[in-house]
Amino acid sequence: MGKKAGGIILLIFLGCLSSWFLYVNVMGNPNSFPAVKEEDSREEEEKRTITLTATGDCLMHNTQIISGKEADGSYNFASFFVEVEDLIKEGDYASVCFEAPMAGKEAEYTGYPLFNSPDEIASTFKEAGFDLVVTAHNHIMDRGYKGALRTMKVLEEAGLDYVGTYKTREDSEKFLIRDIKGIKVGYIAYTYSTNGIPVPPEHAYFLNYLDEEKILRDIEKLRPEVDVLILVLHWGVEYSPLPTQEQRIMAHKFLEKGADVILGSHPHVIQPMEVVNIGGKDKVIFYSMGNFISHQRGIERNSGIVVKLRFTKDMRKDITVLEEASYTPTFSHSYYDNGRLRFRVVPVRKTIEKIVNGEEPYLDKSYIPVLEGVLNATTSTLGPPFYRGQD
Repeated sequence: MGKKAGGIILLIFLGCLSSWFLYVNVMGNPNSFPAVKEEDSREEEEKRTITLTATGDCLMHNTQIISGKEADGSYNFASFFVEVEDLIKEGDYASVCFEAPMAGKEAEYTGYPLFNSPDEIASTFKEAGFDLVVTAHNHIMDRGYKGALRTMKVLEEAGLDYVGTYKTREDSEKFLIRDIKGIKVGYIAYTYSTNGIPVPPEHAYFLNYLDEEKILRDIEKLRPEVDVLILVLHWGVEYSPLPTQEQRIMAHKFLEKGADVILGSHPHVIQPMEVVNIGGKDKVIFYSMGNFISHQRGIERNSGIVVKLRFTKDMRKDITVLEEASYTPTFSHSYYDNGRLRFRVVPVRKTIEKIVNGEEPYLDKSYIPVLEGVLNATTSTLGPPFYRGQD
């Protein structure tokens, strides 16, 4: 009995000793239990995600200019983007191709074929959530070199970046790079033409023309400086539903050289989207994003998209991947409000729902087939969105 009692006492002693050891080394250490949370926090810090949004061509025809004129002679284009602001602002950085100069009132406001828009459209872009205006397009010289210079000044004063044009030779030797949440994103933009209006030879640096060899050189220079490289191209055949074979070949060369995304504009209709895997890295081409807002005739010429690009960077490994390349179909809608012609961009799916629910003030159920046609044509042309890891 004595030995048995002694054994029990020894076990109790050892149990107490173990409990004391556990307390000192675990309970007594405030850093022990939160380790899992810290590990999760470190993992989140090691991986950062950004979203970029983009749209196609924003045109300003005479009717659109007139629609914004106020009694005091100023202009208000607030109706243009109010219904798609949430889509634009979903991006940490958002871009739009604006196909017009802002050369000032004295140069006369006009639409097609030689555009000149009121300055107020710049603040409208800013308020809608845009950060970047693409100025490399075929209408940038519609009011000459002075008009183009003034356009850049107006954009700067509105707090907007621009890409594809430069005020000085020194500026032309720099790239537009933005640090977004620790992820460096670079944009470069080029246009096929200026509609026969020449850039003054003494200012040849002013505009990026679509020159394959120059683009390849620029990609090579920019690639080491950024995590994400966005290439914006004003190219292709107007109103053609497909890119040319030459465009396809060129696009693949640009991706192979180091571009991550190609955003196309100019055709004024939507063209296919293509996802390409190069060296184990997913990349995407939007050959044409269509018209974001315009007063051109035809359903297809008033169809557009808001592109959503999501990238994640592993900060420890210094690797950035494309997580998502998706889009929301939009429609440029002209309507009358109190007898006055107005313009707006509407999200197609959401607008159909609003009509069905009796919440849409300017469209009734007779317009549903039109919007369904836009939706079907857009999705069939572009195909399914891309999500990494999804077959």
